[in-house]
Parts: sequence; structure tokens; C-alpha cells
Amino acid sequence: MTEPRIRVVATDGDARRETFAEDVRRGLTATPKTLPCVYFYDAKGSQLFEAICELPEYYLTRAEAEILSTSASDIVDEVGAPVELVELGSGSATKTRFVIEAILARQDTLHYRPIDISRAALDDSAGALGADFPRLTIDGIEGEYAEGIRRLRGEAETARLILFLGSNIGNMSPDEAVDFLSAIRANVSARDAMLIGMDLRKDAGVLERAYDDSQGITAAFNMNVLERVNRELRGDFDLGEFRHAARYDDVEGRVEMHLVSCKAQTAQVAVLGLEVEFAEGETIHTENSYKYGIGQIDDIARRAGWEVRRRWLDARQQFSVNLFAPVTTPGR
Repeated sequence: MTEPRIRVVATDGDARRETFAEDVRRGLTATPKTLPCVYFYDAKGSQLFEAICELPEYYLTRAEAEILSTSASDIVDEVGAPVELVELGSGSATKTRFVIEAILARQDTLHYRPIDISRAALDDSAGALGADFPRLTIDGIEGEYAEGIRRLRGEAETARLILFLGSNIGNMSPDEAVDFLSAIRANVSARDAMLIGMDLRKDAGVLERAYDDSQGITAAFNMNVLERVNRELRGDFDLGEFRHAARYDDVEGRVEMHLVSCKAQTAQVAVLGLEVEFAEGETIHTENSYKYGIGQIDDIARRAGWEVRRRWLDARQQFSVNLFAPVTTPGR
């Protein structure tokens, strides 16, 4: 029997729902209150994020696309062929097309393995890519980054290029990024490589506008996490009594997103049997987006067992795409 050319599978849905519930309980009972940004991305959240990527204030997508559109051939030449493609947090995979085209110019077929938390985004992107690239086979999985690391275990038939685009690594602190990249390093061979999009430090005003756009789309994206709590955990958060805020912390080198309580209020989360009290002005910290200097990127790579083999910047030098190669030691 012929294997399907496009396949998307899900991880354990019950386990993911339990994890969501536990993360919400932990975050809303913490001081200060937090909710993980990974929970922005249900079907609605993924659509909102795609809209964010089109905003004039959100330079990141355009800068990264510029780099990939002009440098994908150089990138693939650095990695060599044949290769298979793995992508963590694939989303719509719009920018991935540049890399796929460059690889298929050098080899007959390509196995693409996207991992994303949004099943809707996976289904849409897999269908579109499969239609446009008949020499592409797709094995997608609905899951978090940890699932992607598990899938890297074991020797692959060819070298693997692992994509981690969109400055997704910026949602981790530098130490968390080192731990994450170290875990990946432990599961890859010396011939594999990672291509990582990382945003660069710049003027605070440019950064804050990128995360607090004039149309309010980022605000809706941020608020979506409370919509999910209301819908999936029977919460009663009054969304009209919270507002979106984004601010750049120059000391930490990160943009923080918060949901700010507009008044003293109480919310219930029935599934958790939880009552959550808010003072006026109290926030739920929902996301960090770290920005880096070139030296910091090199340091993160070194600490995690990688080296930056090549780096590409956009014309305005706002964004970097970095090719990480494993540092080889005896026995690895």
C-alpha cells in the first residue's frame, strides 16, 4: 500500500488539555500572574498572528522573508544535499517556501517534517505546500517543541536542516534558549544544522510599536488567551475589563506583553474551582520577546554546543538568520 504523501498527526489531546489546565492554574495563582504565550495559538490565535505578520509595524516577518528570499540558495549550499527539513513552530510556513525551493533545486525529492501547536495551521500549510510542491512529502505533527525534540532522536538517513524561524526563540529567556538548544544538540548528528531567526536589539519605540499596533490586532491576539480560558475551562473573565500593554525592558533586552486589569475584579475558572482576584492595574504577564546583540547570539550558540557557521542580515540590519552547526567533540 502506498504511503500518503501528506500526513498530519496529533499528540495526545487529553494530555494537552490537562497541561493547559495545570499551566493556567499555576500561572493565575503565581505572583506576579502569568500565562504561557504558547496558548495564544488555537485556530483563532493562529489567524490573528498571520494578520500581525502583515502589519506595517511588525517588521520581523518582512525582514526575515527578505533574508530568506535572497539567501536561501546560499543557506542550502552551506548545509549540502541531500537533506531533510524539520521545522519547529511552522505556522503558515510562508517563509519556508524559499528554503523548500532551494533544496528542491538540488535534489529530486524532499521530506518535510513540520511541528506546530495549531492543527489548523498545520492542515492549511501542509495542504498548500503539498499542492505547490509535488516532489515534497510531509509528515506533520501537532505538538509543542518538546515533541519536535523527541522526533529528532535516532539516526536519520540524510542530514537534517532544522528550521526555527520567526524569532520564536525570543519567547525564551537566554538561559532557556541555551537549555532548549542543548537538548536539540543532544539529539542531532554532526552533519545536521539549525537555521534560527533571531531579532536584533533596536530603538524601543520601533519595538513597542511592533507589539502594540494601531489596529489592535496584537491586542486581540493577546486577549485570545483569556478567551481560551473562558471557553475551554469555563472561565468568566470580562474581556472588556482588561487591556493589552507592551513595553520594552532595555535591561533585560525584551519586549513584555501584559494583560492589565482595568479595575479591581474577581474572575472564576469553574473547571479548576479557582477564584482569581485582581487589583486595579494588576497584570497577567503573557509573553516575552527577547532581542539580541550579535555577541549574545554567538554566546548562546557556544553555551549550547553549537557554533554560528554563517549569519545573514536584512538590508536595514534589523533581523538575523543564523546557521548553527553542532560543535563536534570526540564520540559525538
